[in-house]
Amino acid sequence: MSAPLVLGPRAGAKAVLPLGAAVGIFGVTFGVLAEDAGIGGVASIVFGVTTFAGSSQFAAAGVLSAGGTVTAAIIAALLLNARYVPIGISVAHAIDGPWWRRLAKAQLVVDESWAVGNLGGGRYDGGRLLGAGLVLYVAWITGTTIGVLAGDVIGDPETLGLDAAFPALFLALLIGQIDSRRALVAAAAGAAIAFALVSLVPPGVPIIAAGVACLLGLRSTVATGAMAPPDEGDTTPGGGPP
Repeated sequence: MSAPLVLGPRAGAKAVLPLGAAVGIFGVTFGVLAEDAGIGGVASIVFGVTTFAGSSQFAAAGVLSAGGTVTAAIIAALLLNARYVPIGISVAHAIDGPWWRRLAKAQLVVDESWAVGNLGGGRYDGGRLLGAGLVLYVAWITGTTIGVLAGDVIGDPETLGLDAAFPALFLALLIGQIDSRRALVAAAAGAAIAFALVSLVPPGVPIIAAGVACLLGLRSTVATGAMAPPDEGDTTPGGGPP
């Protein structure tokens, strides 16, 4: 049997430290690229402080660097951040306090803190979410600041392999979440859909399409299980095997 997860902010912060290092490196990459895109040093840091969503910030910077409008950049960022709607719903029960405190804590819910706070079975620990989120937030802002200030020294992030930090980070998160055959099938289906659409539609749409497909598959599985006849040998209320 695996040891039970330790709860609380300190446990969340400790668990996310390896991911925090990767997020910091990714923040450096964003700081460099944002400067090259003409966003400006102060604006790039403020962007990270208020948004704290690496993929959407990169999408916005990419649109601007390609000559796109601010409106197009905002739309691209919103499309990529759409995944936080189901993520927010899943952790809502674990975020307590008055509305302003819940709003502040929600700012710290990102993919990595969401994974660290996951206790399994649809349960999340608010303390682990908070601790992990704070570490990641500091790492992201620190990395972005370094990228902005030292961009001329660092040069092109791709020459140092810094652009590989984000894909590697999400792959590590994905592997940690695959704990059943159903999760493996969902991950494979989502990846296939995203890869099929990535060169055909605007940024963010493949992620949404993959997420919707996985949710529909989960709903179908749950509905099928609910309609399944109970085991004839089971006499407990509600029927079905234990």
